[in-house]
Amino acid sequence: MAIFNLGSINADHVYRVPHLPEPGETLAASSFQIGLGGKGTNQSVAAAQAGSKVLHIGAVGADGRWAKEKLQSLSVDCQFVAEIETPTGHAIINVDDDAENAIVLFKGANFALDTAQVDATLEAASAGDTLLLQNETAHQAYAAELAKSKGMRVIYSAAPFSVEAVREVLPFVTMIAVNEIEAEQLCAALETDLDNLPVDEILVTRGAKGAEWRGNGKTETVESFKVTPVDTTAAGDTFAGYFAAGLDQGAGVAEALQLASAAAALKVTKAGAADAIPNRGAVEAFLADQA
Repeated sequence: MAIFNLGSINADHVYRVPHLPEPGETLAASSFQIGLGGKGTNQSVAAAQAGSKVLHIGAVGADGRWAKEKLQSLSVDCQFVAEIETPTGHAIINVDDDAENAIVLFKGANFALDTAQVDATLEAASAGDTLLLQNETAHQAYAAELAKSKGMRVIYSAAPFSVEAVREVLPFVTMIAVNEIEAEQLCAALETDLDNLPVDEILVTRGAKGAEWRGNGKTETVESFKVTPVDTTAAGDTFAGYFAAGLDQGAGVAEALQLASAAAALKVTKAGAADAIPNRGAVEAFLADQA
């Protein structure tokens, strides 16, 4: 099958700092680099590196042609990535000596694409294909409703968290993916708990504590692999992309969780976002070493 991803494309401006800045504090960065990022981009790259066919739906400005070319070089189909007048989205990322990060986003072209682009892309989709969504683009609910009507699996990462966005898209979602903090925010906003969320499947990533999937009255968990982290940027996106790819390729939930956990563990051992997401061969070699 295929994975379609309505996702952000960002230029990541990454600064290494001794600690995350406090309000009003000015810090000297020890290094700076620009890389390819955005939650959508990261998930597309992860799914493609896992071996799935991935078609990205998104937009860049003229300043972002390099990002589209880079995505294509990482095996993502970009025929539905438009070039528009609005500048490309970007992120300011501070990474400290403990590999924790703080991120500021500029939406840019990610919120300027139109629904006609979504229509044209999903016209090529079939029942059983997957649609990935996050909260860094426009038209998530529109795309989710269209995908559901076509019999697609819809996996929605509720980040950056917005209760308004969740309420709008949730009726059309097959699976919602959140981290531990987002899960608490979601349950508080909807005045419920994970067992009673109105969605068929839930994926909760818990960082070093592993991850949990709930669906069809069942629960599957996976522990995280012990590694020395260098940069946690895109770890959750790597997990989500690999998990979606595992399901897309016919793996069971437990197998897909194990694959995703290994991919996320390898990701955090390297600095960067999309560029640092491991390929399937590296992940399988890592799993073999852990056996």
